[in-house]
Amino acid sequence: MSDAFQDRQKGFERKYQLDQDQAFRAQSRRDRLFGKWVAGQLGLVDPQIDTYAAEVVDSNFEKPGDEDMLDKVKADLKAKQVEISDEALRTALLEAYAEAARQIAEEAKK
Repeated sequence: MSDAFQDRQKGFERKYQLDQDQAFRAQSRRDRLFGKWVAGQLGLVDPQIDTYAAEVVDSNFEKPGDEDMLDKVKADLKAKQVEISDEALRTALLEAYAEAARQIAEEAKK
């Protein structure tokens, strides 16, 4: 009985670890996709788009939550005199997450 319990516990631990890994990957991809969207709003072109997206991803590691990343994006938009509402930014962020989750789910099927 003890072995079955330990096997089950290890299975739950592996599942939790996999879920955490996928959540981290989805958030990182979301941030990159969001950064690319913002780069388009700023009028950036390749390779500036990828560079800017990487900066957006890095900015989200400064503090817990998304506010540090959103503050960076808002400051960049303001500097370029591009007006986008907070609601539109949050909507774009949600759409980027949905796309990131879809992409990761597709990759998991392969």
